[in-house]
Amino acid sequence: MITIQAKLGFQSKEDEQAVADVMRRWSSCMRFAYNRLLEGYSRNELKRELQGIFNLNSRYVDDAIMKAKSILESCKEREENPSKVIFGGRNLYEKLKKRHINGNEYEKRKQEWQERRKGNLYSRGDKTKKGNLNTRIEIDEYGSTRLRINVGEREYVYPTIQAGCKKGKTREELLEAISTCQEAYSVELKLKNGKVYAYFTIEENFPEVEITKENGTIGIDINAYPDHIAWSETDENGNLASYGKIPMPELANGNSNKRKYYRWQYAHEIVKLAEEKKKAIAIERLDIKDKGKRGDFSGRKSRRIRHSFSYRSLIEKIKILAKRKGIQIVEVNPAYTSVIGMLKYAPQHMISKDVAAAYVIARRGLGLKEQIPEGYMAILKDLDADELEELKEHVKKTVNNKHLKKRQLKEIEKAIRLLQSLGSEPGRVPRPLDGTSLSAYSESYNLWRVLKVAVVTPLSPEKVLRDVSVLKRVLHTGQVGRPG
Repeated sequence: MITIQAKLGFQSKEDEQAVADVMRRWSSCMRFAYNRLLEGYSRNELKRELQGIFNLNSRYVDDAIMKAKSILESCKEREENPSKVIFGGRNLYEKLKKRHINGNEYEKRKQEWQERRKGNLYSRGDKTKKGNLNTRIEIDEYGSTRLRINVGEREYVYPTIQAGCKKGKTREELLEAISTCQEAYSVELKLKNGKVYAYFTIEENFPEVEITKENGTIGIDINAYPDHIAWSETDENGNLASYGKIPMPELANGNSNKRKYYRWQYAHEIVKLAEEKKKAIAIERLDIKDKGKRGDFSGRKSRRIRHSFSYRSLIEKIKILAKRKGIQIVEVNPAYTSVIGMLKYAPQHMISKDVAAAYVIARRGLGLKEQIPEGYMAILKDLDADELEELKEHVKKTVNNKHLKKRQLKEIEKAIRLLQSLGSEPGRVPRPLDGTSLSAYSESYNLWRVLKVAVVTPLSPEKVLRDVSVLKRVLHTGQVGRPG
């Protein structure tokens, strides 16, 4: 999707008021449709009824129902209560309800909430109607770009689309190109600070995918601290071919426009790399919940990703650029990529933990499974819950950082419960088919988590393991020092 924002300029107050009235009625129609959908009404049942209630044509009503339905489905996907939705914004509403602000500041926020609630209008594009029937971009005899807005039965308002710069071209030139290509484009109007802004969106026609994972993949692991992208290239068999890192210092500070610009630049670097090497791009599937989830995306990491540098935004830009170049994007399960990379591939290839995690992502992009090495299996076979209890006491004595201690003790407790659920005895620890599940034994934990506790914590109980070379001996001998 390509979206262009522009401010509308009206020839008279009457024209502006006519558009504001349509936006108010459309917003009310959308809220009404949302509540009826909650009650179980269908689109066909609502469509004719809403036209009469809000004095809108069938296209406006259909778009309002579609928008209401998308909000409802979005709530269900986020596992939120759809009946608790507040149009206009919950946070702003809660601030106004508490009345902790007065005077001009209160009136300003009240106006903002009213504009968000009542100042909306959405019109879908239609290729059969040469773009958009209710809100059409037109070029007048003087060469100015205008927006023809339907405000009633064969009644139109023609505000001008005010020009602005976007990547070396004016918005007017871009909108002129959209209006003449006769492709479907959607228009959304929003009221902000008493002004009407228009958002024009057109779907891109992407080329056929030519660069696929048949030649191998490039896995990427995006790290919030320090800010960088680690990447690893594999051949078609999953063997490590090359690797590297792309520093991203500009995303740590600066305004939103600056960070957005640099996110595009880093996305271009990744896609250019894939294009040159003729490899598909493997990324972690975006599934970051508000409270995080266990495994590779803990709550702490989830919050850091969301607040530090817009992880989702960067991933989306990589996906868009890859589609434009005909490069396949493979999304993989993010669980335990960092743990498997640190324990298995970092000591094998003497690479950093981030690059090793990117390598695991690249291999998953090829559909490869991760077997636990024999050296680690030997540790698991000899491990029992009593040894983990000893390790817990060791952590209590040696770790001074209370937050680190709390996390490590929690991990050990989970490892103990897992071993107890398996009825752990020497030689009875099963080998999982891959590194992401325990099949019938457990859905929440796996042996990679136990390995991290049993191998890394004794070697570095006070801090994060920095030197992964010490794991090389453990990997081959199956022996790790026990706490004394």
